[in-house]
Amino acid sequence: MDIITFNDTNPTNNQLIDQLGQNIQHCYQCGKCTAGCPVAFAMDVAPNQIVRMLQLGMLDEALRTETIWLCATCSTCSTRCPRGFDLAKLMDSLRTMALQQGIQTHGRGRKVSLFNQLFLDSLRKYGRSYEMGMMLKYNLNLHNPFNNAKLGLDMISRGKLNLMPHKIKGSNEVLKIMENIKKLEMK
Repeated sequence: MDIITFNDTNPTNNQLIDQLGQNIQHCYQCGKCTAGCPVAFAMDVAPNQIVRMLQLGMLDEALRTETIWLCATCSTCSTRCPRGFDLAKLMDSLRTMALQQGIQTHGRGRKVSLFNQLFLDSLRKYGRSYEMGMMLKYNLNLHNPFNNAKLGLDMISRGKLNLMPHKIKGSNEVLKIMENIKKLEMK
């Protein structure tokens, strides 16, 4: 039986191995990660297939899947893995790489990516999430400005949603934490 090896001549693949601190070749495709994944039903490529794509040197294809964006990073896959492979960490690294390379996703993955970006922007600006602003920007970006408008009005009337944002004390510290994380991601 031929063993297909990971393309370690590609500097991007070496970067991925360095970030993970583990060898992708250790996965023998048992499928326990996919069987335990609570969102596998919504993914375009199963979690174990992402690893297989990487084993075959198909990094660009893996970065263009919706799967990496739909992963909830719940670590069920990592916990179930008989080889101790941290697939949740791999998915996080793939998302970071996709962002660094400017790879845009479509469909549900795009929605998750957009929401994540708006959430982080809100944290940077206010030190906390400003739900009303996030959802307005989210709906506008998806060209559906009145999506859940009735629900939003209901929440405002019950005092569950603020119309105006407010900064928290220590929002500068939150910004410093986020900047440090970004520096770590770039290594």
